[in-house]
Amino acid sequence: MLTIGYIGNGKSTNRYHLPFVLQRDNIKVKTIYRRNAARDAWEKHPGVNYTTNLDEIMKDEEIQLVVVNTSVESHYEYAKMALDHNKHVLVEKPFMLTAKEAEEIYAYAKEKGLLVQCYQNRRFDSDFLTAKKIIESGKLGDLLEVEMHYDYFRPQTPESTHTFTYYNSYLYGHGCHTIDQVISYFGKPDHINYDVRQLLGPGRMNDYFDLDFYYDKLKVSIKSSFFRLKERPSFVLYGKKGVFVKQTKDRQEEHLKLFYMPDNEDFGIDLPEHYGVLTYLDEDGNYHEEKVVSEVGDYGRVYDGMYEAIINGADKIIKDEQTLLSMEILEKGISYCK
Repeated sequence: MLTIGYIGNGKSTNRYHLPFVLQRDNIKVKTIYRRNAARDAWEKHPGVNYTTNLDEIMKDEEIQLVVVNTSVESHYEYAKMALDHNKHVLVEKPFMLTAKEAEEIYAYAKEKGLLVQCYQNRRFDSDFLTAKKIIESGKLGDLLEVEMHYDYFRPQTPESTHTFTYYNSYLYGHGCHTIDQVISYFGKPDHINYDVRQLLGPGRMNDYFDLDFYYDKLKVSIKSSFFRLKERPSFVLYGKKGVFVKQTKDRQEEHLKLFYMPDNEDFGIDLPEHYGVLTYLDEDGNYHEEKVVSEVGDYGRVYDGMYEAIINGADKIIKDEQTLLSMEILEKGISYCK
C-alpha cells in the first residue's frame, strides 16, 4: 500500500488527482492539508483526514508520498519541506518556477535517497496515445511533420489580466503539457524556434505561443491560443505516404468538468465522431482512408508509475532530465515576453 498526503485542496487535487487515485486499491489517501477550511469548495471524501495543520502530513510516518498541488510559487518550498521530512514527492506542473529550482530539488532528493517527480498526466491523453500508435504503425511512412494544438476561445482570460507574470503565462500553464509530450516521445530537439506573444500588447498576459522543435528532417510544432473561436485539430501527422488528423482532444478533462468520474465505464472514451482519420497509400500504391479507434487515456497511470517506483524500486516514468529540459524551454520561451 502506498499512503499519500496532499498539500492543497483545490481544483487540481479534486479534479485531476483524487478521481483516479481513489479508484486504485493499492493506494491510500490519508490526509489533505489546506490553509483555510472556510474556503473549502469541494465535497469531502469519506475516510480522508482534512487538516489545517501541515505537521499532520509531515510528521506522519505512515505517509510515504506527499503530492504538492498548490500555486507554482510555493512548489519549491513545499517539495523541500516534504524531503526534509523524508517523504517522496509528486509535484503538479509547471514543476518549479525555474530550471535552477528544479535542479536543486532533484539534487536534494538524490542526497536524501528519495524520489521527486513532476505530475505529467497529459502523457496519458487519448489523443497523444493514439498519435503515437499511428506513428508506430508505419502507415504514414517516414514522419515529416507533427502539429499539436491546444486551443481555447477564452478571450476573457487575457482581457481581464493587466499585468505580466511569467509563471502565470499561457506558456507556463499550458505549454508544460505539450512540451512534455514532445520531449517524452521525440527526445531532446536539435534546436527550437520560439514565437511567444502577448496579443493584447506589452505588459499584458502571454496568450499565444508557437514552438517548433527540429529533429533532423522532422519538425514538431506545438501551437496554442486563447483566441480560437474554432479550435484547430488536436493532432496532425504528416508522413511521406499519408496523413493522420485527430480533430478533438482527449475527453478526460471534459468529463471531469461535468463531474462524470472515472468509475463510469465510458469515462474519457471517444465516440466514433471523435475518432481521427488516417489517409495513406499502401505498398502497392492503393489509397486508404479510415477512422482510427482512439486509445484509452488514464491520468492515473502517473500514480501507477509512482507506486512501482516507491514500492517496487522501478525507474520513474517521468525522468528528471525530461522535466529539467521542459523547465529550460519554458524559461527561454517566456523570455520573449515583457
